[in-house]
Amino acid sequence: MRFSGLLLALVCGLSSAEPAPPATSASAVRAAASSAAAHPLMPGTETTKTLRLKDAQGTKKTEKPQRPSPWWVGLMENLTGGLRVAVWLVGAGLFVWVLLRLRDWLQARRGGAALAPLAPTHVGSLDIRPESLPTDVGAAAWLLWQRGEARAALSLLYRGALSRLVHGHGVPIRAASTERECLALAAPRLGASAQVFLRQLVSSWQAVAYAQRPVEAAQVEALCQGFALHLPDDPRP
Repeated sequence: MRFSGLLLALVCGLSSAEPAPPATSASAVRAAASSAAAHPLMPGTETTKTLRLKDAQGTKKTEKPQRPSPWWVGLMENLTGGLRVAVWLVGAGLFVWVLLRLRDWLQARRGGAALAPLAPTHVGSLDIRPESLPTDVGAAAWLLWQRGEARAALSLLYRGALSRLVHGHGVPIRAASTERECLALAAPRLGASAQVFLRQLVSSWQAVAYAQRPVEAAQVEALCQGFALHLPDDPRP
């Protein structure tokens, strides 16, 4: 009996409960959203426009991939300031050298051969102009030797030899040519005996001027006497 009474009370309670609220429709939701958006306290919306570049076909322009830089660009960027300047100077010097060689080549093609360079007036500190030398170089050098001026005597012989080689034999000796270079340049223009004489003269000059070693008088006398024979003023027969 007690269980039946409880069941009856539960059924009566359910029948007397409030009905459930109806479900909200989609149109009601949209209406509520529109009403809320129109409320003066709600912030408004802003529409903006942006410009985009397009190519001739009307498509959007895309960035082109960057090509890798040459190897020398990266090398120059990694060098220090001093080394960078040195590299540029070397490059400029090579460029000037190429231009000079190109000029000589063009002159040779136009006129057959480039102009011959002017003969030097001095080789090192030695004056080799013909007018600066005595008429008889050998006799003047022997006179200096007899006065005890060994260096002056050998210097006169060597100066006279260089002058005869340049102005008489056409040897292309330059102002900065060394004794060894002079011997090498003169070899194709001299006979065998003249080459031997010139080597002995240069050896005696170097012994007195650089090594400061004495030279035998007989050797100097032979050089003085054979100067005009082996290195004549006019080498033509």
